[in-house]
Amino acid sequence: MKIVINSDYGGFSLSDSAIEAYAERKGITLRKEERIDSVLSADYYLEDGNEWFNCREIPRNDPTLVAVVEKLGKEADGFCATLKVVEIPEDVDWYVEEYDGNEWVAEKHRTWS
Repeated sequence: MKIVINSDYGGFSLSDSAIEAYAERKGITLRKEERIDSVLSADYYLEDGNEWFNCREIPRNDPTLVAVVEKLGKEADGFCATLKVVEIPEDVDWYVEEYDGNEWVAEKHRTWS
């Protein structure tokens, strides 16, 4: 299974190009609103309403997300992001762990307290 993570400090985010490529492949129509006073990506909203499109809500193992990141390479990196595709065995119960935005894939374990 392939999973997209941010491999540097700063946090997961997609570039405008990656967001637009993802939406196109998924058949999602977005409305783009440019930010004049920011170095961050533009804001994207679902065209049929005022619902904000948040790239952080995309499942990290979404095959479309993986394909976009693999195709665009560094062009997929959003603000303060260095995206990487990690491959793990299919049968692993996983989650994305992070420290200051630097992420890794971890296996879920049982805990008690």
